[in-house]
Formats: sequence, structure tokens, C-alpha cells
Amino acid sequence: MVRATPDPATDQDAGTPQSLGAAALHPAVWHHQQFTVSHSFPVVFTSGLFDPVNPVLIDVLSRHEADRQHRCLVFVDEGIAAARPRLVDEIKAYAGRHAARMALVGEPVIVPGGEKIKVELHFVEGMQRRLFEHRIDRHSYVIAVGGGAMLDAVGLVAATTHRGVRHIRVPTTVLSQNDSGVGVKNGVNLYEQKNFVGTFAPPFAVLNDIDFIDVLPPRDRIAGMAEAVKVALIRDGEFFRWLEANADRLVLFERPAMAHMIRRCAELHMRQIAKGGDPFETGSARPLDFGHWAAHKLESLTRYHLRHGEAVAIGMALDIRYSVLRGLLDEAAERRVRFLLDHLGFRLWHPALEKTLPDGRHAVLEGLREFREHLGGELTITLLSELGVGIEVHEIDEDMMRRAIAEIRERSAA
Repeated sequence: MVRATPDPATDQDAGTPQSLGAAALHPAVWHHQQFTVSHSFPVVFTSGLFDPVNPVLIDVLSRHEADRQHRCLVFVDEGIAAARPRLVDEIKAYAGRHAARMALVGEPVIVPGGEKIKVELHFVEGMQRRLFEHRIDRHSYVIAVGGGAMLDAVGLVAATTHRGVRHIRVPTTVLSQNDSGVGVKNGVNLYEQKNFVGTFAPPFAVLNDIDFIDVLPPRDRIAGMAEAVKVALIRDGEFFRWLEANADRLVLFERPAMAHMIRRCAELHMRQIAKGGDPFETGSARPLDFGHWAAHKLESLTRYHLRHGEAVAIGMALDIRYSVLRGLLDEAAERRVRFLLDHLGFRLWHPALEKTLPDGRHAVLEGLREFREHLGGELTITLLSELGVGIEVHEIDEDMMRRAIAEIRERSAA
């Protein structure tokens, strides 16, 4: 819908001045264009996604055009390909079983996972060339099977090819199934800045297969739980209490507990994106980035030796301690969070917290400036007022934050 709205300085006849002065010297015709775009995509929780008798994938491919063969280009994270050596054959067998409605344009393509695919841009160019060579169009599908970093990179490729081709995410890690995979962001790193190049582009579908979690190394299964703790702390005190009550089962990676944790965490992220009022982050608040201003900086300071979830756990510990020092949160609540994170297997200290710049400032505090620049507005940091309730603040006392760092170190040494 296009609505022509007269400028306050002009009358109903566009360009006719109501008063002399600047408006008369520089007449202007204003048109305010307004339209609403509705985004909707399925997020499915299943098992055995590539079992030929599982209808989820083929039903998703056919949800807009049921009676046609759909061309698909599949990218597979090298980490999951190594953990499940028959995965590529399973994908090919699935396509063969459903050949009337699904056709692979070529062999599934193995690509790097983790931050490597996000920091070396030739991987993005190489994937885009694959789409070009296979003549992927806006009615074809790009299917990404992998962890969050790989999904970010493939999502960027899909979103920028022909201004957007259909992209199906198949997350294979705890972190991508319960957090990043169900979001609407894509991106890669540049100039040592996390996600400096990226897009907001909702996927065509997200298909979560719990079987992929079973083959993850323990470290990666643990790291992904940080996002569940995060979203519980800022949005759902009842879920936080569930995490406390089920910590022993989560530590043992019991499938029912892991499945519930992943699904509830994903639901809370989806609810925030859909109903938080700012799905494409045009404002300055980022409640889902609780603990992330420090986490992103710690990742770069450690050259990504810290997993994202491990850095988020440390970032949360830092912001929670700061919340206590600010008088926003009581000590008892902080102890509960620390106990849960410790019990799940997180280390809440890393020497990178004490790295300094030439002027003597803590390097991690540069994360505040970088976070504000990423927001594009005023600094907005989420702290805690109680378990399950986040609160936004617009300034951070660096002296108090340095005190929080020192106290976290003292506790880690105790």
C-alpha cells in the first residue's frame, strides 16, 4: 500500500507552500510507503530426519508446490560428516526414495564448520559459486546440515543469491537447535568483528533432529546448554527451576532431558523473536544477547578456542556479578546461577578476562564499545533483577565491572 501524505509545510496540493521561508525555497513532495510482510516458517522437532520413511523433509519441500520435483543443493558441515560417516549416503538415499518430489542437483558439499567458515570469506564465495553453477533459483532449495556457524554462513549465501533463495536449516548441535538455528539472522565475521557482514532473512524451515545430538563430543553438548540457562534467566524463572532440578540428567546427557531442554529453549527464543516487537533488531535492545557483549570479545581474544557457549557462560557470570554489585540482584540468586553453571560443567573464569590494552584498560571492556557499535544506537545491556527477569541498562561503570572481574577470579581460585 502506498499512502501519499502531505508534508506539514504543504497543503493538500502537493508542493503548494503554506508559508514562506525554507519550504517555499525548497518545495518537496512526501510519500510515505507502508506495507506489512508476514513471515511464517515451520520449526520441527523429530528424529531420523533422513530415514526414507520420515515424511518431514519431503513435506516441508512440498508445502508450497505439492506436485513438482524440487531441486536441492545440500551443504554438510565437515564435523557432522566425520561423526556420521554415512550421512551423505543417507541424504542421497532419501532423495532417491522421494525422487518424484526431490532432486539433488549434485553431490552434497562438505564445508568447514565452526568459526573457520565465518572468518575466511573465500568459503562464502565458493558456496555462492556452487549455487551459480547449479543454477539455483528462487524456487530451488539450499539445505544446510550443520552447526550454528555453518548455518550462519550458508544462510548468508542463500539470502544474497538472487536476493534470497529458499533456505532450510538442519541444525546438528545443541547450540544451533536451541538458539541460533531458529532465529532470523545470518552472518560471517570481518575485520575481527563478529557477524560484521550479515542479513536478517528468515529460513524456509528449521528441522531439528535429536539424533544429531547423540554424536556430539561432550564439550559441545555442554556448551550449548549455556543458551538455555541464558534464556531462562531473562524470560522464564520456571524453566530455570527445571534446569536446576534436572541438572544431573543433563550432565549425563539423558535424551529425554536434552530433548526437553532444547525444545523449551528454542520455544523461548522463538517467542522473543515473534512477540518481542523487534524481530529485525531495529532498536538498541538485545535481550537475547544477555552475557554476549563479553562473550563475543572473549571469543576473539582467545582466537575462538573458547566455544561460544563457554564464552556466554563466563559473560553471564560477569554480568550477574555486576548486577549484584549494582544492587539489582541478591547474592542468593547469584549463588544459584553459579552452582547450576558449575554443575553443568562450565568454567566461569578465563585468563583472557585480564588481558590489557597498551593504555592499561582491560581488553574485554572493548567489547562494550563494539557491542554498542553493533547495536547502532545507545549502549543497551541486559542485566538481572531476579531469576527469570531481565532489565535493560544504558551505561556500565567500568570500575565496577573491573571489580566484578576481580571477584570472579578470586572465586575461581578458591
